[in-house]
Amino acid sequence: MAKAAERPKSDDQTYGIAADRLRSLVERIERLEEERRALAGDIKDIYAEAKSAGFDVKVLRQIIRLRKQDQAEVEEQESLLDLYKRALGMA
Repeated sequence: MAKAAERPKSDDQTYGIAADRLRSLVERIERLEEERRALAGDIKDIYAEAKSAGFDVKVLRQIIRLRKQDQAEVEEQESLLDLYKRALGMA
């Protein structure tokens, strides 16, 4: 006689998944995504403040990107940019 499929012993486990652990992970991700949205809004406000103070936001974004990079990498990119500009008669 075939044995009936075993049921989870509690509502906390379904198909071998610990529901409490899964719920905890999902809620943590949701909280962090909400924080990320709030931070993105704050950053947008700062760029708007910079623009209203007369700063070029496009250049400001470039500065932020450059500050994240390794100095040697920045120097290499600037060197290549200069080389390309000279090759095109722009320098």
